[in-house]
Amino acid sequence: MITVYGIRNCDTVRKARAWLDERGLEYRFHDYRKDGVPGEQLDTWLDRFGWETVINRRGTTWRRLPEAQRASMDTAGARAAAQANPSLIRRPIVEHDGGTLIGFDAEEWQEALA
Repeated sequence: MITVYGIRNCDTVRKARAWLDERGLEYRFHDYRKDGVPGEQLDTWLDRFGWETVINRRGTTWRRLPEAQRASMDTAGARAAAQANPSLIRRPIVEHDGGTLIGFDAEEWQEALA
């Protein structure tokens, strides 16, 4: 089973979902804003990939954080910030039988999901 985590109105999530739909791949969509941030998954992602990969540091939500918070960011701080601001989490995150994908890269997805 494929689970896509993200925010419904995110352009990258829309592209990713369209990619899955075009290939007829079934998936469940978990919207952070509607369904909340899954704490257990967030902990797993942070442990496995590190906060630097899980947190989107190029977005406006990151830039809106106080400079002191950004400068002192660590795993615990990233977890708290992501729970409070789901749009900080890089999108989409996809869990599938073979592992986890972070972000949308068509070639990577083709190799992992096809």
